Amino acid sequence: MTILRHVAAWTAALILLIAPIVAMADDLPSWNDGQSKRNIIEFVTAVTTAGGPDHVAPADRVAVFDNDGTLWGEQPMYVQLAFALDRIKALAPDHPEWKETEPFKSVLAGDLAGVAASGEKGLVDLVGVTHAGMTSDEFTRIAGDWIDTARHPKTGKPYTSMVFQPMLELIAYLKANEFKVFIVSGGGIEFMRPWTERIYGIPAENVVGSSIKSRYDDKDGKPSIVRLPEVDFIDDGPGKPIGIYGHIGRRPIAAFGNSDGDFQMLEWTTSGPGRTFGLIVHHDDAEREYAYDRNSHFGKLDRGLAEGPKRGWNIVSMKNDWNKVYPH
Repeated sequence: MTILRHVAAWTAALILLIAPIVAMADDLPSWNDGQSKRNIIEFVTAVTTAGGPDHVAPADRVAVFDNDGTLWGEQPMYVQLAFALDRIKALAPDHPEWKETEPFKSVLAGDLAGVAASGEKGLVDLVGVTHAGMTSDEFTRIAGDWIDTARHPKTGKPYTSMVFQPMLELIAYLKANEFKVFIVSGGGIEFMRPWTERIYGIPAENVVGSSIKSRYDDKDGKPSIVRLPEVDFIDDGPGKPIGIYGHIGRRPIAAFGNSDGDFQMLEWTTSGPGRTFGLIVHHDDAEREYAYDRNSHFGKLDRGLAEGPKRGWNIVSMKNDWNKVYPH
């Protein structure tokens, strides 16, 4: 009987040892076998093992993902900026004054440096013209139509195919383990919501982002929400924990980002009680994607690269940790 108990104990221990290996093989095939992949599996195993010291109830298994640069590409510019520039060009025939007015003049000339030089005011002007002055339903249709037809300037592929396969697998793996998965992005919440469920499997109500002001209008008996050319909330940097607090109402136990704009989100998440997890995608693969970090205008990663390892965050090398970047 004693022998049988020993055999049972050893069998149980063996199952615990090989479970992460089986999970690694089955759930994250685009991740190379290495420390980053092991850390993901070990974390998920720990917080989902009933009776274990790190067990977290399903209601509290909240994971938050940045979008640009974390779930899909952000070079040579943010996708939403490409949308705004295309909208300016489409609207230009009705605005001849734009030929002499910044930042519109730079947009029409294809001068991205000039657009950047216009600063925050210039970007607000662009958002005001391209994202406001219409109803919420009209904007949803415009954004949805654009994302279905727009192409990446380098690859010529739809932006919706420039998503990262390893991150799609990670989202699916977390959801299969009863995590509630949210996007928390500096991008516009109304811009993302029309397509996130189709592309990532993340529904509109699980998207947190920057927003502009709006008002309720009841014109001629037809109620609508009208978008105004005024910024309401910036969901970036220290704004991300505030957005999470306001929209989700639970502190995440796992956070995934790629830039210093995600620093506070990871900091707040990993300073919470119990076992937590932080991960930064490092774009270091110039051959399959882009290589950039400290000096980039889009997705700058400096502080996170320096301090992340000291804080126990996982720095994922796109070049070394992923055997595949895109789905196709």
